Amino acid sequence: MKISPIYILPVALLAIAGGGAWLLYPGGEHTPAGEHGIGQLIHQDEAATEEPIQPIPLNVKLNPDKVALGERLFNEVKLSHDNTISCASCHNLSAGGSDHQVYSLGTGGAASDVNSPTVFNSGFNFRQFWDGRAKTLEDQVEGPINHPKEMASNWPEVIGKLGKDPSYVAAFAKLYPDGISSAAIKDAIATFERSLITPNSRFDQYLRGNENAITEEEKAGYLLFKQYGCTACHQGMNVGGNMFQTFGVTADYFSERGGESKADLGRFNVTGNEEDLHTFRVPSLRLVVLTPPYLHDGTAQTLEEAIDVMGKYQLGRPIAPEDKKLIIKFLYTLPGEYKGKPLT
Repeated sequence: MKISPIYILPVALLAIAGGGAWLLYPGGEHTPAGEHGIGQLIHQDEAATEEPIQPIPLNVKLNPDKVALGERLFNEVKLSHDNTISCASCHNLSAGGSDHQVYSLGTGGAASDVNSPTVFNSGFNFRQFWDGRAKTLEDQVEGPINHPKEMASNWPEVIGKLGKDPSYVAAFAKLYPDGISSAAIKDAIATFERSLITPNSRFDQYLRGNENAITEEEKAGYLLFKQYGCTACHQGMNVGGNMFQTFGVTADYFSERGGESKADLGRFNVTGNEEDLHTFRVPSLRLVVLTPPYLHDGTAQTLEEAIDVMGKYQLGRPIAPEDKKLIIKFLYTLPGEYKGKPLT
């Protein structure tokens, strides 16, 4: 479904992965990720809202033993070939679920190909990775474990290491009939990642009816966010993460930046379709104020820079400084809590 540029230009102010002519990827890929999508696990306790953004549920129904095992595996360096890298190395939960690096470093100090997004609320994404090549969180686990620039390992090696630890053998035997296997490891890690929700943000409290939860300036920023059309790309519980868009509508970002890499081709690397060139999954803005740098290539160091990039390459005009300030104030209302503590 290709959208008219007349409509798109005001749409994608903050489509930090890049706004563009493709709003929804053909085939209905705006639904929760696969049969394991977190949408099936949500306890629906939030108030109804007609706003384009919905509050994150206050809790999700997950097997606590699988969550605990997944958390241990998430922090387990044995998943990497040289026992130096864990999932938490690039997705630090104390740093907004990312590592604040332009490119994360894997085994042997190798730099990854794209900026690492936050792992918080990743269960709400309709696809995983910037190019959307993984349909589920389980599929996503395959990537870093086998990638030569990340964990540089393989399943026989990982299973062999974990199998030497009696505590792992017992934990897997309790939860999985086949014990330690690649499927069980992926399931446990993905279950833990689905637990990484950030509910009860000030903005969610506002959506649930507390008018005093955000300030008048923050309300004005939200109004601008809607008026510019940002919510055409950044909406739902995750304020994004549920569609693909092309980066570059009014100017060619990649030719002007220079040094185009394979990773810059985006979804094209998955489908081979020309219409998917430079197309990426729209990122969530839930924790955007906590996870610089921005864009898939990490070139925008601040929110101001990211908005300027969107203005030039998606809107074809600069964003007024006063509007940027108010929109950023709104974005600061989006981070919620993890384990009952505010994320800052």
